[in-house]
Amino acid sequence: MKTITEHLAGYAAYHRDRRNIMTHLVGIPLIVIAIEILLSRPTWFIADFMLSPAIIVSAIAALFYLKLDVALGILMTLLLGLAVWLGSQVAMLETSLWLAWGIGLFVVGWIFQFVGHYFEGRKPAFVDDIMGLAIGPLFVVAEVVFMLGGKKQLHQSIEAKFK
Repeated sequence: MKTITEHLAGYAAYHRDRRNIMTHLVGIPLIVIAIEILLSRPTWFIADFMLSPAIIVSAIAALFYLKLDVALGILMTLLLGLAVWLGSQVAMLETSLWLAWGIGLFVVGWIFQFVGHYFEGRKPAFVDDIMGLAIGPLFVVAEVVFMLGGKKQLHQSIEAKFK
């Protein structure tokens, strides 16, 4: 399995333009929330515990992120938990509103993504490596952590690959 540095550096290779990164700070969270909304139906109850496709996908993603890096994995788990909660709230709306929110946020998020890649002059990372779809949310969270002065060694290791 690749290390967090390898995953983030591979993704960062497609995201060197600051404008592209800024559009991703908006677009990727919108896409993640949209997916959580759309995967929040149907729900099942197992021993008084509600289960949905959103919970299952988020749990698998959280385990992946935790395996890569415990601190960022914990942060990702918390953010995914928040997105699952939000998705479950929207899923309680009428079907037309649930779909409008889910599809609407998904489309707007991808518009931000493609505007960013227009600035970059490069295709999205997932076109060459499907794992880019899983790494994108981690990349956005890592970028915010780096902007706040955290995970300096990880940031330096990633950036060293581009010097």
